[in-house]
Amino acid sequence: MRFARQTWTVAGKDLRSELRTKESLNASISFAVVILVLFSFAVDPTADQMREMSGGLLWLVFSFAGALILNRSFARELGNDCLDALVASPVSPAALFLGKAFANYVLLLLVELVTLPIFGVLYNTQWARQPAMLAAVMLPATWGMTVIGTIFSALTVNLRMRELMLPVIIYPMMIPVLMAAMRLSTILINGEAIPADDWIWFKLIIGFDIIFTSLSLALVEVVLVG
Repeated sequence: MRFARQTWTVAGKDLRSELRTKESLNASISFAVVILVLFSFAVDPTADQMREMSGGLLWLVFSFAGALILNRSFARELGNDCLDALVASPVSPAALFLGKAFANYVLLLLVELVTLPIFGVLYNTQWARQPAMLAAVMLPATWGMTVIGTIFSALTVNLRMRELMLPVIIYPMMIPVLMAAMRLSTILINGEAIPADDWIWFKLIIGFDIIFTSLSLALVEVVLVG
């Protein structure tokens, strides 16, 4: 009970802080829209190739835009030694990590919800053909991105060039979950049912979430305290 209360307190603090300034949220949404617009000039939205690359393009936009939010996860605490105060507080490192991860997760989902309709308009895709199944893929895949981004945000928070280092580190780690999300999203956006052979990709996403969430909870104290 105490652990859950600490987790939601940290998550609520981060969400209130971000929604008050909308610093990362506005930057992330703007970046996502710019990428979509630029790609729309480079790709013919009516071409058959769009059917094959729709999921890949969508998740590339999510991952690039999401890095702006994830990078600020622990960096916003550097002012006035707030991070040191959080680490020294009675809040357990695991609760601190989960609270920040949940806050990042909500913000990433907001970016995705704003981006999806714009993607549908610019690329002439009916992404809402199977909304329940698409949500079933996006929710765990986004959590996988969030876990990786949050733990490495904590790891790189004290680096001078953390804005450059974080994307370099996290994108290779995200490859399995991004590949699975791209494949399944492409199928669902095209209005098709997921073939039996492709359900292995969904299992990969769930396994990825379980493994990296467990590892992050186990290692976050070492990352934060040393």
